[in-house]
Amino acid sequence: MMRWTAVAGFMGWLVLACSGPVVRDIPMLRPDDPHFAIEHTYPVRSPQFRRAVGHLLGPQIAHGNRIRTLRNGDQIFPAMLAAIRQAQRSITFETFVYWKGEIGERFTQALAERARAGVPTHVIIDWFGSLRIDQSYLARMKEAGVEISLYHELPWYDPVRLRALANVEQRTHRKILVVDGRIGFTGGVGIADEWSGNADSPEHWRDTHFRVTGPVVAQLQSAFVDNWLETGGQLLHGDAYFPALRARGPLHAQAFQGSPQGATENIELMYRLAIHAARESILLESAYFVPDPGTIKALIQAAQRGVEVRIIVPGKYNDSATVKAASPALWGDLLKAGVEIYRYQPTMFHCKVLVVDGAFASVGSTNFDNRSFRLNDEVNLNVFDDRFAAQQARIFADDLAHAQRYTYDDWRSRPWTQKAVNWLARPFRREF
Repeated sequence: MMRWTAVAGFMGWLVLACSGPVVRDIPMLRPDDPHFAIEHTYPVRSPQFRRAVGHLLGPQIAHGNRIRTLRNGDQIFPAMLAAIRQAQRSITFETFVYWKGEIGERFTQALAERARAGVPTHVIIDWFGSLRIDQSYLARMKEAGVEISLYHELPWYDPVRLRALANVEQRTHRKILVVDGRIGFTGGVGIADEWSGNADSPEHWRDTHFRVTGPVVAQLQSAFVDNWLETGGQLLHGDAYFPALRARGPLHAQAFQGSPQGATENIELMYRLAIHAARESILLESAYFVPDPGTIKALIQAAQRGVEVRIIVPGKYNDSATVKAASPALWGDLLKAGVEIYRYQPTMFHCKVLVVDGAFASVGSTNFDNRSFRLNDEVNLNVFDDRFAAQQARIFADDLAHAQRYTYDDWRSRPWTQKAVNWLARPFRREF
């Protein structure tokens, strides 16, 4: 007999894969709205750009932060687990992927141990993204005292709650870990063995995560609390969650939230503003690069005014067959305009990084696709600092050394079978 969880998983997949975006009725800005007509005026180094991103679009920019870049699982997971094991006052943790395996087991043990030690521990796991979780993880954590919410779980067992189908397409894609309200982590990594290792084989994905201390940690905490309340949890407040945070480093940063409920707090608007502000270079790393027509136009306009635009995407290793099929169909005009696209070769490429003019960097959970821009809850760290941007540019250059350039001639001469697959996948671009 098929397990009920498998049935629920299939129903969730069917809704996500086949329905039109449920959030289309939410009153928010669209790429073809006049609100998106952004002119190229001030650069990212200007005070006006900071004011726009910090006041018009997102939370205020906080000074005094330290951000440590962690590359691949060998650096990421030990740092996260060490922070959890040292927690004394609180743990808040939100993730899209939490799958069965060695990494999932380590996190389960660490979270359960701290909860048994009396540390309030709160976990949000996206229900759809973590269908591959070992159910014993949830049972063991709950038994230890961990409070767990499954984000937008499909209520197949309760006809009354089937109204929640209206929200089934909205997932939390955020990756947030905050310990004692003082140490934060965010980036692209999920809790699964695929992210272990050092991108040294096709089984070990390439990704980047960030360890944060300083005032911006409170903004990461706020993003978690927002979703904790949405899932029915109690308000988390007080010194255990929001302690006074003194300066820890030299960086100006903000934790920028994206949600389909917001119009101005929209990550696509922020990305588009940065692209239109570019005067020298745009470096973009994206696991799922399926931009809408307005964003394609913005990138082309940047290239036409002399901005060097380089984009790294996955190559033959791609965990999304639909994105792999649909994305190249969009590349023709970009390549013709001089945008450089590179395909990462060694393994699945899961990074989400934007660097503009060597002065502004946006890193976090957001992919360059419709789902991240309009369907998912996301969070990015925006950092206004030449040294941090230079570090991300160096990492980009290292990734570039492991990538193969895809030219306009390559695009024009691709086999007719690939062209047919690209064409057939185009209707699904709205879903990814």
